[in-house]
Amino acid sequence: MMANRIKGFIVSAALTAGVLLTPMLIAPASAQSLDDCTECTNPNPNPSGSPSPTPTYSPSPAPTPTYSPSPTPSPSPTPIASPTPTPTPSPTGADSSAGSINDLAKQRFNQMITNRVLGTVLLGINEQVNCGDCVSAFGSAGSFSAGIHGRKNLTANLSLLAGIAYTHYSEGGYSVTAAPIGAFALRYDFADWGSSRPFFDIGAILTPYEKIRYRRTYATSLGAVSLDSHTTGDNYGVYGRAGWISRLSPRDEVAASVEVWQLWQRVKGYTDPAAAFNPFDASIAGGTDKTNLVKIGGQWTHLFGNNVEANINGGFVQSFGTQSGIVATVTGNGTVVPTIGNQGWFEYGGRLGFRISKGWVADLFVNGTAGPQPVGNTLHGGVGLRITY
Repeated sequence: MMANRIKGFIVSAALTAGVLLTPMLIAPASAQSLDDCTECTNPNPNPSGSPSPTPTYSPSPAPTPTYSPSPTPSPSPTPIASPTPTPTPSPTGADSSAGSINDLAKQRFNQMITNRVLGTVLLGINEQVNCGDCVSAFGSAGSFSAGIHGRKNLTANLSLLAGIAYTHYSEGGYSVTAAPIGAFALRYDFADWGSSRPFFDIGAILTPYEKIRYRRTYATSLGAVSLDSHTTGDNYGVYGRAGWISRLSPRDEVAASVEVWQLWQRVKGYTDPAAAFNPFDASIAGGTDKTNLVKIGGQWTHLFGNNVEANINGGFVQSFGTQSGIVATVTGNGTVVPTIGNQGWFEYGGRLGFRISKGWVADLFVNGTAGPQPVGNTLHGGVGLRITY
């Protein structure tokens, strides 16, 4: 055991000595190598062969960016402002348009009265109350009318008066462009009572078809509007008459009478015609106009010499119970229903007859009205050729 420890100690000492002697043995050799070097001025730091030079890192130059020039922006077009349209002002005038419907009602009232005046010519309004059988062809102007009428004594007391005509007339904005008129009446004359006696008439006037043009005008803030509308209608009237006749002499006859009439007129509906400017247009429904009349009148017939006879007649007329058949729908006003109040006017007539030969008489006659609107002042005149038998 002890021997082993001594062996170990000897080995350890030997190893230690070897370690300490090693640097000493190497150092002289290194010094000799340095003394023998002939190129000390350019020592080679790398003793092993020809070393490759250490590459110098040259960084790649950063690419110079090429700047594309920014495109010069095209100038934005200056917007052209659309002109603001000047607003068209809304027209005013609805009240005037509604008022024109009242004017239409007046036209239609005048139409009834004019139709009646023309019809009474067929009933011998310009002739004496009592006379013999006769027939007359006539034509008139002012309101164009042409026809034939006459009378026939059925008995000593009863006579028939009748006539037909074709007429065309215009008054106050309307125009009847075509209308046939027929009329008839029965007259009872108490001839056997002597020279002063009563008489009675009963009769009718018939106009079964009329072509009519009505004019409607109204004012607006943008100008006036005038419209002509065309339609059709018909006209009827019935009457009764009571009077007193006196034969003052063989040359003179006078008479006074009271007449009561009922008139009605039917008009077919229509609308305003197409127009460039009609902001308050109207639609007129079909309807019937009505009125009642009372007339108080008289007449005188006189024979001048042997060849000229003259008649004058006239009277005052009053309407009552008048109803307009117009029901209009007007833009801006809605439904408009006009009214016609009571009216009063005068009617007149006259005739000059020239006896050109036995039984043949040439007549000049006039008939008309005088008074305020809607009847107004009218005049109708004509000529006739009368044959008595």
